Amino acid sequence: MPSHESEAIAVAAERRWTWIVGAIIAVLILMMVVTGVHWASMPPSRVETIDVKTLHLRGEFIESNLGTAIESDGRVVVRLIAQQYSFEPQCIAVPADTPVTFRATATDAIHGFIIGRTNANTMVVPGFVATFTTSFSRTGEQLMPCHEYCGTGHEAMWGRVQVLPRDEFMAKARPGERLSCVAR
Repeated sequence: MPSHESEAIAVAAERRWTWIVGAIIAVLILMMVVTGVHWASMPPSRVETIDVKTLHLRGEFIESNLGTAIESDGRVVVRLIAQQYSFEPQCIAVPADTPVTFRATATDAIHGFIIGRTNANTMVVPGFVATFTTSFSRTGEQLMPCHEYCGTGHEAMWGRVQVLPRDEFMAKARPGERLSCVAR
């Protein structure tokens, strides 16, 4: 093969690889831009901060404000605190087939929870408020274990969620009061 032909083949191969590498770099830059725009328009749930030193003394997470409540706008909101080695409140009552917003924080370590056979799953980080909304299609009791290792008592950190029929929940709920689990 003449030297001129070899040189042309090598130049063509180098151009092809230049385009391939350039395309890979362009795709990576595009991915960074799309991810940045996505995070800016839909921030993660733990962007709201809270002072863990005054958590129990004032504000949204004082003891009398924990549990399930019907807000003045009609939303069902659950407020809870994760702490070594328990959830407060230990048992939460929620209505079935209704959007329920969970607002949770931690006092001491990273915790997390998943609720039974649902897609409700979040991490709870000290100093931040984790917020998500979900619905429960089936009534009954579901377990809510901590799924982030939080110390030597972690394996015993369980809560319960009692899903009541919507009509029954609404009959028991009082505006401004917190509803907890009830004996059925």
